[in-house]
Amino acid sequence: MNSATYTRLYGPTQLAPRREGNVLVGLLAVALWAVAAVSLVWLTFLVGMVVLWGAAEGMAVGGIVLRFALIVAGGFAALAALAFAPGVRRLDWAGRLLVTGLLACPAAAVPAVLAWARVG
Repeated sequence: MNSATYTRLYGPTQLAPRREGNVLVGLLAVALWAVAAVSLVWLTFLVGMVVLWGAAEGMAVGGIVLRFALIVAGGFAALAALAFAPGVRRLDWAGRLLVTGLLACPAAAVPAVLAWARVG
């Protein structure tokens, strides 16, 4: 559309005001996601070691890897669906990360802690 026509119809172009995010919300979201990421790395390492030892014993390990990959992919898909849900979409990015981090952190940390306690 021609800019002069746009100005006549709707008035002068105005930029949307920039919203400043809350620093505390951002830091808390980063902390939650850091715990979730470290927990997921630990679980991935543990599954990798089990697969390596199982393969060395001649066990079929494809099912373990597939099951773990499907669980992780399903978790990421659920968090992505939550992040783009209409109620959460109205939040700024720090708020979205905080809401998804509140679910991702215990979902990854609890199995990691339980596995650590069981494995040693």
